Amino acid sequence: MAKRKTVMMGVVLLALSTGAIAVQAQWVMVARAVSGRVEQMSDRSKDGSGFDVATVVLEANADKVYQTAIKNLSARADVTITKQDAKKRRVQFTNGQQVASLQATPLGDKITQLVVASNLPPQMGSNSTVVQGVLKVCKEMNVECTLADQ
Repeated sequence: MAKRKTVMMGVVLLALSTGAIAVQAQWVMVARAVSGRVEQMSDRSKDGSGFDVATVVLEANADKVYQTAIKNLSARADVTITKQDAKKRRVQFTNGQQVASLQATPLGDKITQLVVASNLPPQMGSNSTVVQGVLKVCKEMNVECTLADQ
């Protein structure tokens, strides 16, 4: 009886682990299908202030994406990094008018979701700083990225 329970438990564990691997493989396939497509969301309130967010899935290691973003931000004279968290792959920065955050989240060993979000001060135009930042990281990573509308 104990032997039968052990065998059944092994079969159940094998079935669960196989199912988990299949689900993970499907997730990786979906992530690769949308890789390089930059999605943007922004809005303004009646007083003119608002937010701007851009995301993209990259076929690249999250640590490398984060380090590339830090390198690009550090090289800019018009941007100040205000906070860094290498463990969470998150950085906050400002150009004096806008405050922004960037985070590189691993979705797999070589798949990363990059999110950049900022405020939109009332005097800012419609040119999206966060989209330009995402596209610059894509270029540095040698990954072809396009806006979802295109």
